[in-house]
Amino acid sequence: MTSRRKLFATAALVCILGALAAAAGWLAYDWHRPYKGYEGALTLSVQRGEPAGEVLEDLAARGVVKHRLSLKLAYSFMRRGMTIKAGRYSFDRPMAPLQVLDKLRKGEVVYVKVTLPEGLRIGEAAHLFSKEGLGSYPRFLEAMRDPSPIRDLDPQAKTLEGYLFPETYLVATGTDEDAIVRILVDKFRAWWKLNREPAPDGLDLRQIVTLASIVEKETANPTERPLIAGVFYNRLRKGMLLQSDPTVIYALVRDGRYRGVITRRDLHFESPYNTYVVKGLPPGPICSPGKASLSAALNPDRTGYLYFVSKGNGTHAFSKTLTEHNRAVAKYQLHSGGRR
Repeated sequence: MTSRRKLFATAALVCILGALAAAAGWLAYDWHRPYKGYEGALTLSVQRGEPAGEVLEDLAARGVVKHRLSLKLAYSFMRRGMTIKAGRYSFDRPMAPLQVLDKLRKGEVVYVKVTLPEGLRIGEAAHLFSKEGLGSYPRFLEAMRDPSPIRDLDPQAKTLEGYLFPETYLVATGTDEDAIVRILVDKFRAWWKLNREPAPDGLDLRQIVTLASIVEKETANPTERPLIAGVFYNRLRKGMLLQSDPTVIYALVRDGRYRGVITRRDLHFESPYNTYVVKGLPPGPICSPGKASLSAALNPDRTGYLYFVSKGNGTHAFSKTLTEHNRAVAKYQLHSGGRR
C-alpha cells in the first residue's frame, strides 16, 4: 500500500472513530437530558402484550422524549434485563430517556382508588371495577364466577358471591382481572382468619356469610344488624320461613325477572333463594356483606324478637308476636305490605 493510500485510510478511520465518538457523546448527553414536549400532564396506557416498539413510538409521538431514535437505542441497550409493564403511566415533568425507560421497567403505573361498597352482587362488582378502567366487564364477571380462590374454605361455592370483601382498594393499573379478584377474596380470607369464631347453632362459614348477606341487604343501620341477625336466628330455630324480601329480589335477578320492585306474585316465585317459599337459609350468599354484617351474623343480639318492619326512616320496629307485628305494620308500613 502506498503511503498516500495509508494516509487516506488512516484519515478515514480517524473520521469514522470521530463520528462514532461524537454519536456516542451525543447519545450520552441526550439519554440524560430531561425533555417535556407536551402541555400539562399526560397519561399513556400500555396494554398487556403490546409490542415495545409501539410503546416507544407512542412516547416519542406524544412528546415524552425528543428523539425517537435515541429512545430506541437506549431501549436496545437495556432490553435484556427490561420488561415494559402494562398499565397507565402519568408524565407531568421533564424526563430524560433513561428515566422514562426506568419508569416503564419498574412499572411505576398510576394507582386507582376503588371503594367496593357493602351489599353488591358479583355482577355489580364487575361493573364497578370495569367502569374504573381496570379491565373488561366480561373478564371480571368470568373471574368472579370462578370459585377456585375460596374453594378450600367453602367447597360448596359455585361462584365468589359473598366473598368479595367490601373495602377501599388501591389497584395498580395494568393488574389483570383475575389478580384483582384474588385481592378482594384474600381480603375476606384475612378478615375471616382474624375474626372467625364458633357461630351460634353450629352454622358453618357458608351459612354465616349467607346470613350476613341477608342482614346486609335488610338494613343500612349498623346498630340494627345484630338485632336483625337475632330475628333470623330465632326464626331458624322455630322452623319459620325467613320471609326476607332481598332474597326474593336476588332470586328474580338470577332469573332475569327483576324490574325494580317486587309484587305479591313475586313472593311465590319458585327458587331455592326465595325465603318466602323455602324454609331455612338460601343455598348461598345473595351479596358481599361487610364487616358489620359478618360480625352480626357471628354475634347476634339474643332477644325474643321474631318480626321486624321498616319505619320508613332507616330504622325498624321489632316485635315478639304476630299481633305486635301486625300493629307495627299498620302503624308504619301497611301501604307497602311489611311482612316480617
